[in-house]
Amino acid sequence: MQGRRLRNYEAKARLSEIIRKVRAGQRVIIAYRGQEVAEIRPIHPSDESLESRIARLEAEGVLSRPGSPTGPLRPVVKKPGALARFLESRE
Repeated sequence: MQGRRLRNYEAKARLSEIIRKVRAGQRVIIAYRGQEVAEIRPIHPSDESLESRIARLEAEGVLSRPGSPTGPLRPVVKKPGALARFLESRE
């Protein structure tokens, strides 16, 4: 499906129209100084399970599984009660 190409200032002025077109299934491309910079397209709902979606995103390189900590975890603050002191100072 070929998208409609709009200049940046046109897109700002016609956002409601763009949203209507996208809801109708069309794709809209935004250009800035003659160069395509963005594409607005409909989102198609997915019946994909969370596990398979995560696996797909890992395969695409979008997500990665967390590694093991390299050392022992230590508290970020030096003095206990920092959160309580912070909250008290905001009152």
